[in-house]
Amino acid sequence: MEWLSQRCPLLPAAQGCPRPGRGTLLLVVTLSLLMYPVLRSLALQLHSAVTGSYVSGTHSIAFINCLNEQIAKDIARAIMDKKLAAYVNILPKSSALYFWKGELEESTEILLLVKTRTSKIGELSNYVRSIHPFEIPEIISLPIDQGNPLYLKWIEESVPRD
Repeated sequence: MEWLSQRCPLLPAAQGCPRPGRGTLLLVVTLSLLMYPVLRSLALQLHSAVTGSYVSGTHSIAFINCLNEQIAKDIARAIMDKKLAAYVNILPKSSALYFWKGELEESTEILLLVKTRTSKIGELSNYVRSIHPFEIPEIISLPIDQGNPLYLKWIEESVPRD
């Protein structure tokens, strides 16, 4: 029993150590739930590194609309210069219908398809909003579920980590 009094020096040896209360248990459960996404992400990255498999959603395609081809080229070049993407497609003119300030509008636009890391989407969006001439530019993204493993690896190597 001497070892018990060494573990709990403030208590007499006869009492033993107190058991954790409900508060401690609640704290442990809460921390476990909050850490789950981080731990899951780390486990997926470890699995990917060990097996060489692709983790769905690691990369994304962002769609950005532009008024004309020159603006599209300027924005695409700026994105590439900042290394926010591995690849940008500039798609030719397309017709668009949309509501703006309560009125139905019709225009032609150029669409950029931007291939990048999902972790870069926030930075990409903030940067494009800062240089885009539209008051509210279209910047939306979709995660890449699957694809050519060599191409996805190339995106990974082309866009620096955060």
